[in-house]
Amino acid sequence: MYTKILVAIENSAADQAVLQHIERLARLTGAGLLLVHVADGFAARHFNDLELRESEEMREDRAYLQQLCEDMSGKGMVCAARLAMGDPATELVRVAAEEGVDLIAMSTHGHRFLQDLLRGSTADRVRHGVSIP
Repeated sequence: MYTKILVAIENSAADQAVLQHIERLARLTGAGLLLVHVADGFAARHFNDLELRESEEMREDRAYLQQLCEDMSGKGMVCAARLAMGDPATELVRVAAEEGVDLIAMSTHGHRFLQDLLRGSTADRVRHGVSIP
């Protein structure tokens, strides 16, 4: 059924909830996990064009991703981690295509009400940018 599941990581309490559900699904299907966090601060959004160094926040995000992946690997899961940079929806769609994932798991939190009204939520924009569930 599924071979590779992209799990969008927010670096929030929601991560544990989505990982608990996806861990069970991955075990049932034998799928590997790709944990992806999209850093979207100024340094991340302009990292390549301005040839910037990683910010402290980006280093912390990378360490957090790596720790989550090690935790999942310790539970017998096949897991990889990837830190992307830029607009979260755009980057999640891009990584999903590059990595050939067949499912995307992400939580929603609704804390950006005004931005969600103007631009659409990240989950909604990802949903419309991919052809996989």
